[in-house]
Amino acid sequence: MPVNTKSWYAVYTKPRWEKKVHALMIAKGLEAYCPLNRVRKKWSDRLKWVEEPLFKSYVFVRITENEQTSVRLVGGVVNFVYWLGKPAIIKNGEIETIRRFLNDYDEVWAEPITLQKDTRITIRQGPFMNKEGKVVKVFNNKVQVVLENIGYCLMAVVDRTNVAMSSKR
Repeated sequence: MPVNTKSWYAVYTKPRWEKKVHALMIAKGLEAYCPLNRVRKKWSDRLKWVEEPLFKSYVFVRITENEQTSVRLVGGVVNFVYWLGKPAIIKNGEIETIRRFLNDYDEVWAEPITLQKDTRITIRQGPFMNKEGKVVKVFNNKVQVVLENIGYCLMAVVDRTNVAMSSKR
């Protein structure tokens, strides 16, 4: 990928600094996105709608590789989210999906997928794309899966980012 091509990156922030980091990035002239969820909060004397970050301690920024250092210098930024030793690039389509989802639904929340032994999953990418399987073992960034529906009990170690919880339980 050319150095001057802009890509989306996830930035890890200090706790409860998402909105501040977003504002500081915008003030620096960077394209940033902090997905906010409108939720109803109850205090002892009233109910109020407030906007909270959808992803705790994360802000997205669209920059070139050359701008990474300036992002690290923004107050409240801890670091980029890394994948395979490099800052992880987020696909444009994923950012657009988040935006559409927040526009179409109220009171949205995000939960990390917790993969455990015997969880039914669907592989989203690679040679076994759209095949269903069962988690046998979970490693740091890999999942060992049994693919039963191809006529064999085939074991495959699959990248965690390429699996989704299966609709069948």
